[in-house]
Amino acid sequence: MLIAQITDLHVEPGLEVKGNTIETVERAVAHLNALSPHPDLVIVTGDLVARERLDHYQALAVVLGRLEMPFYVIPGNHDDRVLMREVFGEADYFPTSGEFLHYTVEDFDLRLIALDTHDPGESSGLLCQARLDWLELRLAEAPNRPTLIAMHHPPFETGIREFDNIGLAGREAFGEIISQNSQVQAIACGHVHRDIVTSWCGVLVAVTPSTGYQYALRLGEIKGFKRVAEPAICRLFWWSHDGDLVSHISYVTE
Repeated sequence: MLIAQITDLHVEPGLEVKGNTIETVERAVAHLNALSPHPDLVIVTGDLVARERLDHYQALAVVLGRLEMPFYVIPGNHDDRVLMREVFGEADYFPTSGEFLHYTVEDFDLRLIALDTHDPGESSGLLCQARLDWLELRLAEAPNRPTLIAMHHPPFETGIREFDNIGLAGREAFGEIISQNSQVQAIACGHVHRDIVTSWCGVLVAVTPSTGYQYALRLGEIKGFKRVAEPAICRLFWWSHDGDLVSHISYVTE
């Protein structure tokens, strides 16, 4: 089984800024469609648009609709749940009620749990008690099913000060849940616009770069965000028949 992840699309149609247009997503979609073997599904882990506008979500939906495999979206800090429901709500994976856009996908060998870390009005993320309780219930439903969790905000400190300042609240309680559920094979995140991989609470956590633009690696106390001309990347999770999960990166642009 092959799972593709793209993230931080930041679509703003018509904006003449390199790496922040619908064309970057079109290239990513074409890249995924050209992969052999085809991914079984694509997860899109938040920051779908740069600004919360209905027409921007609609333009993005047209492009994502060209994917030749199922795709699943979750919100990031730039997103709007109401607009996402309006544009992507016909998909049967979205919850029919409730505040949060979290859900499970049960149709594949590897179970997918999508977590909503969006905190309206904030760049940082949040896993409140209601969302943590929901996660515990979902994991308890299938303790023996290998599971991949997808979310926007990484649950660990990256060492990049500017992003750690807008990190994930509630990560300690989240980590306790992860530590108690050995079926969780990996966590897929975005938000940082860089390629980062770590072991956290005994689980592989992979942060995937943006389909549009990346930020410079500024560890420690260096302040500010600086865009760099690094290539767009998608991540591939290969789930083997032996139960091994392997992470690869695939360059969208050469």
